Amino acid sequence: MQMPQPNQDVLGRKSRIVALLAEALPEGAVIHDENETRAYECDALTAYKCPPMCVALPTCTEEVAAVLRICSENNVPVVPRGAGTSLAGGALPTADCVILGVARMNEVLETDYDNRFIRVQTGRTNLSVSGAVEENGFFFAPDPSSQLACAIAGNIAMNSGGAHCLKYGVTTNNLLGVKLVTMEGEIVEIGGAHMDAAGLDLLGLICGSEGQLGVVTEATLRILHKPEGARPVLIGFDSNEVAGACVSDIIQTGILPVAIEFMDRPCIRAVEKFAKAGYPDCEALLIVEVEGSDAEIDHQLGLIKDIASAHNPVEFRESGSAEESAAIWLGRKSAFGAMGQINDYMCLDGTIPVSELPLVLGRIRELSQGYGLEVANVFHAGDGNMHPLILFNANKDGDLEKCEALGADILRLCVEVGGCLTGEHGVGVEKRDLMTSQYTADDLEAQLLVKDVFDPKWLLNAAKVFPLDVTQSRRSA
Repeated sequence: MQMPQPNQDVLGRKSRIVALLAEALPEGAVIHDENETRAYECDALTAYKCPPMCVALPTCTEEVAAVLRICSENNVPVVPRGAGTSLAGGALPTADCVILGVARMNEVLETDYDNRFIRVQTGRTNLSVSGAVEENGFFFAPDPSSQLACAIAGNIAMNSGGAHCLKYGVTTNNLLGVKLVTMEGEIVEIGGAHMDAAGLDLLGLICGSEGQLGVVTEATLRILHKPEGARPVLIGFDSNEVAGACVSDIIQTGILPVAIEFMDRPCIRAVEKFAKAGYPDCEALLIVEVEGSDAEIDHQLGLIKDIASAHNPVEFRESGSAEESAAIWLGRKSAFGAMGQINDYMCLDGTIPVSELPLVLGRIRELSQGYGLEVANVFHAGDGNMHPLILFNANKDGDLEKCEALGADILRLCVEVGGCLTGEHGVGVEKRDLMTSQYTADDLEAQLLVKDVFDPKWLLNAAKVFPLDVTQSRRSA
């Protein structure tokens, strides 16, 4: 993976830059010892590593503004970082950059149950947002698998989703407003605890911008009343394609489950060994959850059972208790950790039309066989957000490159059938060089012009999202 050469002039001024940052931040908030900066050398895309020049850990918006002003005045690249759970290399440093981490900014600033919102600092973890309001019967809907660790900052940067996004939407559907600091250190308020503001939809622009336009320090989030009840069913099939066809049929009938999750045999076996969730040993598994009153749940599950029966499932298991529901979801939530126990893997994130699931699953199998690398599939089937896990041996020469080539072919396939390169993991460095597969030169130029406005010096996360040859003239200027 190519990254820009570090700016030797910046590296030569390291002690001065560190001193300026130390003056602006509380004691202990600047990390510059080479051994200590290694803790920030990568995110969850661990195939690539590079210790940053130093790390700044502010505790409030004003301190973030001070850091960015110093870096702007000294032409120092900045890489924003939430919790470092990005699977696309969104927080991968360069040797001449300052990592700006928001992990110490984790306070709840305001909660309004009448108007159904919570305002938090963006270093707060996803799950702890729901934890702050659950006693009052509310929750925050986006629930990525990393929700125990991932930060709201990263959720906003990558427009994260999760298992329940089929019904409740992804981060952009649950984000009301942000406080943003530009690269020049200007503090800007966008949106707020109200319906859509007049004028340009800058909030929609910021959500999913991957730290290219500014650093989000505070977020106003929509919170929802907990549903009256919820119940999952587990449906087993003897082929991936049949399971995909069942998903398509469920969606086409107009039923809106809260979640439809897919797992194939390699993932099922790994999860069962790891979590002992009681999953059947079959080729493919769906977890379908609906919610509402008991009568509504019974009605919806009855329709889903009828649809599934037409596809000859090998098992249809309806949860009969809270414990059984927890076991069904434990397996799905444990999937990535379970796979990590048996193999190195790269987790992709392409999105496709749900109707194309059978075709795409079949083509992934063919591509897997052609490359000689096994692919395990676990993903949000209801909205076509696929997460193929490509298994490889990181200690075997050439295996990583082969894995990346297979991944690129799978993502191109997603685009070919009418989908896109990413649903919630972001582009980062992982998909950066594939952007020309989805966008024309004019499309990319329109996006680059937006970044020019927000970050004219191209100092914010500038090695990400866009192909380096496309941005060379802007970055060098």
